[in-house]
Parts: sequence; structure tokens; C-alpha cells
Amino acid sequence: MIDGLEPEPPAAAELFGEHIGAGRLFTAALARHGEELGLIGPLELPRLWTRHVLNSALVAPLLRPGRVGDVGSGAGLPGIVLAIMRPDVSFTLIEPMERRVAWLERQAEELELANVTVVRARAEESKLFDSLDQVTARAVSALRTLIPVTAPLLRPGGELVLMKGAGVDGEIGAAEKVIRKYQLHDVEVLVLGEGVVSEITRVFRATAR
Repeated sequence: MIDGLEPEPPAAAELFGEHIGAGRLFTAALARHGEELGLIGPLELPRLWTRHVLNSALVAPLLRPGRVGDVGSGAGLPGIVLAIMRPDVSFTLIEPMERRVAWLERQAEELELANVTVVRARAEESKLFDSLDQVTARAVSALRTLIPVTAPLLRPGGELVLMKGAGVDGEIGAAEKVIRKYQLHDVEVLVLGEGVVSEITRVFRATAR
């Protein structure tokens, strides 16, 4: 047992299913090394499962087989979590910081995630334009600044699946111009995890033309 780490919630095994073993290994590694590597804050261990890991896991059913990019992947939330849960999906984790790239590469290797590629770059410099079926991001920036760096990565008909906080409706209002500029349609907010976890997940979803 790692001092201060939140006990595994019952919902973890339910959400991860047959992949719970890898989910536990990743969570333990993040608990041991996350603070020293600057991946998580010093107060996050008591809520690491519920606020971060399961929060990310809830997005897995929204993904389709294909190529998914995770922008600003950082600690691997949601990218590594989703790669564990969806071996049928190819993940490209996009992260500019060297030590975070090293962490992501190490986790992919140790967890034997053959469906993960790590790209060291900012999204707008990643040379992945028009190539991804879906793009995720978590805790990166407000939609009005996030959409211009994520939408260009999508192929026509691709989909943004962006994890957001409680203020997402206000962000959508502030992002109306960029939503029009990048010709996003079928814009919606999904609320995930009600009745399953203590902290729900909100997802901004939209399709590119």
C-alpha cells in the first residue's frame, strides 16, 4: 500500500474490466513518481483514483477503432488510461515536455501497450494535421484556445472528445467564433459517470467537416 493513496474504489474493476491489472499498475506508478516528476500535485494522492484515473476511464466507450490523438498527454491522463482500456484503438500521445515524454514512453513499455506512440511536440507542430479520427485532451486550456490546436488534427468527419470541467457551457459560449471557424457541428456536452463514480466527467464532443 502506498502511503496516502486513495483506496481503489469499487467502480475501478467495473470500468476497467479485464484490464484492471494494468490500471492498478499505472495508478501505483503514478502515485509513486507523479509528484517528483511534476505530473500531479502534492494533494492528489487521496483522490488519484476518483478524480484522475476513473475520470479518464469513463471516456473509453466514446472512442472508435481508429487513430486517436491525446493532446498534452502529460501524466497519461487520459491517454495511457484509455490505451489500457481500448487495445483496439491506436493512440498517439502528443506532449512537448521531455520528462513527461520519457514517463509516457516508460509506461507504454512497462504496461506493454503496443497501441501507443508518443510524439514529442506541441499539437500545432506535430505534423499530424488531417490525420486523426478522434482527439482527446484533459485539463489543457479553455475551448476557445484548445479548439484551434486540436481541430486541425482531425480528418474530415473526425471528432473532438475533450474532457472539461463544470464551466464547459460557458466555454462553449466564449468559443462560438472558433467553433464556426473550424466548421464543427453536432456540438454537445456529455455527462458521464452519474451513479457510478463520485466525480462525474464532462465531455465536449463535436464533429469536423
